[in-house]
Amino acid sequence: MHDHIVIDPVTRIEGHAKITLRLDAAGAVDDARFHVTEFRGFEDFCRGRPVAEMPSLTARTCGICPVSHLLASAKAGDAILAVTPPPAAVAQRRLANLGQIIQSHCLSYFHLSAPDLLLGMDADPAQRNLFGLMAAEPELARRGIRLRQLGQEVVAAVTGERIHGSWIVPGGVAHPLDPATKEGIRERLPEAKQAAADTITEFEGLLDRFTEEIAVFGTFDSLFLSHCGADGSWEHYGGGLRVVDASGAIVVDGLDPARYREVIGEWGNADSYLKSPYWKALAEPDDPRPGVYRVGPLARLNVCERFGVPLADEALAAFRERVGGVATSSFFFHSARLIEVLACVELIERALADPVLDDTRARATAGINARHGVGASEAPRGTLFHDYTVDDDGLVTSVNMVIATGQNNLAMNAAVLQIAQRFVHGADVTEGALNRVEAGIRAFDPCLSCSTHALGQMPMLVQVTTADGVVVAEARRD
Repeated sequence: MHDHIVIDPVTRIEGHAKITLRLDAAGAVDDARFHVTEFRGFEDFCRGRPVAEMPSLTARTCGICPVSHLLASAKAGDAILAVTPPPAAVAQRRLANLGQIIQSHCLSYFHLSAPDLLLGMDADPAQRNLFGLMAAEPELARRGIRLRQLGQEVVAAVTGERIHGSWIVPGGVAHPLDPATKEGIRERLPEAKQAAADTITEFEGLLDRFTEEIAVFGTFDSLFLSHCGADGSWEHYGGGLRVVDASGAIVVDGLDPARYREVIGEWGNADSYLKSPYWKALAEPDDPRPGVYRVGPLARLNVCERFGVPLADEALAAFRERVGGVATSSFFFHSARLIEVLACVELIERALADPVLDDTRARATAGINARHGVGASEAPRGTLFHDYTVDDDGLVTSVNMVIATGQNNLAMNAAVLQIAQRFVHGADVTEGALNRVEAGIRAFDPCLSCSTHALGQMPMLVQVTTADGVVVAEARRD
């Protein structure tokens, strides 16, 4: 028997995608593909725009993590202006990114993944959603909303809006931070810190239910890449790039993000709009898969040595004791996300106590002093690169955006295959098996609008096909 299964749409992720599972003659899954079915095209239509417009323009790439694009774009602009933003501007940019990581991680955990984790992978789909979660766990749902609200308020304080702010610009930021707003954020932090710590404790208590999923939700050796401080501390804005392998050994350290093209290649896929970046040194000439690496919260925890704030460092130590050092299961993206939320709350508390935030000199100005600039920062989903070339008038002539979700594409495909081979047997696919395939993707928290340049919920189609392409089973969610 030769069959294939198609899941279309994949739900509770950002964007539109489908999954195809191909069965062999015995009905076992022998191949799986994650297809992204939307296209945005920012790399093309940004050409011809003034580099000063690029932060606000590229922030529209995403409604969830616009700050990431503001930061990477503004940093590329800094390089083209050949300026160093004032310390107050850097402090405000960092503050905005911490707020964004909180709001995005809370959206991923409380709204998108918690129905699977708290109600069960096999729960009735009619209840296995946000409204079912609110009915079953009202206090947890409220906690998630409050934490996410804090993140959005921090973002608004620095960028001017909760979504698509415009105050982060090449050279710095457009406005100093309002003292009254800063005090309002500070008053929210004790509640947020307790909420984040309680959520970590509750999630740890759930992990024993998911032993089987932990074993196959993308559990394999790979490289892990993220920014890292020179002293090994967790970084999200500055520092160099550090890469570690599955044993924790450092492969590259302190690499200037502007040199990303020396180590990262990009592979086009005929059946998906999502590119597949790969680690050049490990890839085969016609096969990028040996060059698989992962970015995002799990990579950041595997790469760093410490956060430098007490509660998050305590949570990181407990996490490493549980996983035995480097975590190679993508299921632990959930753990990493929650620990990062706690760390960001603590780091916001520390940032607000720094008087540099009160300095009103927050922007350096200059003309076009370089033809090329690269900006990079840690988005909630991982490392983000913006790479611009401009003409003498500062008009953009080329754009390359390497998005975190794209960098996880090879790993997501490997995870889908691993999960399907464990839970899918023949064309008669159970709802629970299909949901586990989707949940494996959700663990990565992909943002497909960011990565292909389309907006909307993520409908998903899973198809089972014969080896010669005949569709024999299909599951669809619109």
